[in-house]
Amino acid sequence: MTERLSDNYEAVVIGGGAAGLNGALMLARMRRSVLVIDAGQPRNAPSPAVHGLLARDGMSPAELLERGRSEVRGYGGVVMTGEVDRIARSAADDGDPRFTVTLADGRSTVARRLLVASGLTDELPDIPGLREQWGRDVVHCPFCHGWEVRDRVIGVLATTGMAVHQATLFRQLSDDVVFFANTVSLSNEDAARLAKLGVRVVEGVVSAVETDGGGITGVRLDDSTVVPCEVVTTTPRMVARAGFLADLGLVPVEHPAGVGPHLTADTAGRTEVPGVWAAGNVTDPMAQVGASAAAGAAAGAQIAADLGVR
Repeated sequence: MTERLSDNYEAVVIGGGAAGLNGALMLARMRRSVLVIDAGQPRNAPSPAVHGLLARDGMSPAELLERGRSEVRGYGGVVMTGEVDRIARSAADDGDPRFTVTLADGRSTVARRLLVASGLTDELPDIPGLREQWGRDVVHCPFCHGWEVRDRVIGVLATTGMAVHQATLFRQLSDDVVFFANTVSLSNEDAARLAKLGVRVVEGVVSAVETDGGGITGVRLDDSTVVPCEVVTTTPRMVARAGFLADLGLVPVEHPAGVGPHLTADTAGRTEVPGVWAAGNVTDPMAQVGASAAAGAAAGAQIAADLGVR
C-alpha cells in the first residue's frame, strides 16, 4: 500500500538511520509535524551488530532502527519508505523558507525545514572477495569491529595514506597484522613505524581476497602469491548520498581526510542554504552510530528552535 503524504510538514527528514531518526525524535517531542523519508539502505546493514553504542552494544542494526521508528511514531512523527528524487525551493509570502520535496514515485510535499541525513555509500576497491565479506571479515573501523576480530591474522589493504594509521590501530587488537601496500607507496618514516610495531609489509598489487566459502583464508597478489590472513581491513571511498540536493545548489565536496565527497555544515548542522541542516555520515563520513545519532539530535533541536512558536 502506498503511504499518503500530507501537503506540508514543518520538517522533513531525509534518511531513516540513527541521525535522521534521532533528529525526528527531537522534533516530534517538541510537537512539530515531522516526516521521515527512509530509502531503506542503511550503511551498516551488512554488519551483524552495532558496537560502541552505550546500552545497545551488540544489537542488530535492523532492531535498532525499528525501535527508533517506533519511538518517533509514538510522539506523532511520520516515518515512511521512499526515495527522494529532487528538492526545490518554493515561494512563500512570509519570507520563511519552503521546500518542495518530490519522491521518485512522483509524490510530493512541502517542508519549512529540511534535515538531510541520507548517509553515504561505501565504494570498495574492485577486488574479488571484498564486497562478499564486507561487514563481516572485511571491515574498516577498529572501534566498530575490532573487538570481534581481535587476536586473528589481520591484513590491512592499503588504498589511501590513511592505511598506516589504520594498521597502528588494529595492531593494538592483534599481534599478527600484515600490511598490503597494494598501490600505496610507503614513506621511509611510515615503513619504520610499521617495522617498530612488528607489522609485516607485503609489496605487490592485490588481485583477490581468497575465501573457503565461509571466511577469508588469504590475500592473493598479482603474481599469484597468496598470503594467509583471516580478516581484511580497508578504507572504502565514502560517497555522500546527496544528488537530490543539486537544485538547491548543495553539492558535496571532497572531505579534508581524502576519503570521499561530503556535505559541508557547521557544528550545529547548518548548511549554506538557509533552512537546510545536515547530520550523520552525509556530512561526517567517519561518524559511528552514536556520534551520528547525537548530531541528528542536535540538528533536530536547532530546527525546532528555528521554526519558532506557531
